[in-house]
Amino acid sequence: MNIKNIEGNIISIKPYFDLRLSFFGIIQAQGVMGGESRYEIHQNAYIKLVLHALKHRTSAVNAVLLGRSDGAGSTVEIVDSAPLFHSQIGLLPPLEIALIMIEEYYGDKGLSIVGYFHANERYDDFELGSVAKNIGDHITRYFPQAALLLMDNKKLESLHKGKDRSPVMQIFTKDASSSWKLVGEEGSNQLAIKEPSANVVLLDYISSEKWKGIIDFDDHLDDISKDWLNSQLFN
Repeated sequence: MNIKNIEGNIISIKPYFDLRLSFFGIIQAQGVMGGESRYEIHQNAYIKLVLHALKHRTSAVNAVLLGRSDGAGSTVEIVDSAPLFHSQIGLLPPLEIALIMIEEYYGDKGLSIVGYFHANERYDDFELGSVAKNIGDHITRYFPQAALLLMDNKKLESLHKGKDRSPVMQIFTKDASSSWKLVGEEGSNQLAIKEPSANVVLLDYISSEKWKGIIDFDDHLDDISKDWLNSQLFN
């Protein structure tokens, strides 16, 4: 099996990656495409993603989204998120280890991978790169409604200027041609935060530098005593 960097060619890990997802209980399903679904993200899952990006402002970071969909697949609930990497974002062995551990924990809770989050290295980069697209492609094979969330730093920067309740992220879903497309200029309200006050809480966490305490799998694999679940983050 080829274990080179996945940039531009995630197909090299297809057997490995597909096996991991199938073990995780993501069943290939007949359902609506992502472009027809609505997404609701819980406050803690949302804040965890933003804090992870803020801790590593000069690096690309990524995470997986955990949740469930309703019977018709019209609504996807993002219950939690698991920060993955900030320095090994394109390496396969760490990704495999992370997926195994995520499987063992969230599978017991009845949650599956329902999407992927990515923050680009550059502040002004709003392009969905090949790593994000390739990982997203594999997730949609087993969860057709999966969404890709991309950090929007300009929206984050402007939060303190107003009372915007919308997520500081862009949402991409697959269209009928199986291409990843940005959903509307402002997401067309397709992505919403479950708790209306989430951005107020986020700003408070930013001002108190809560982002310093976020742990991802890079940190955990360097020191296994570090909690990748971030169990104490919101205490």
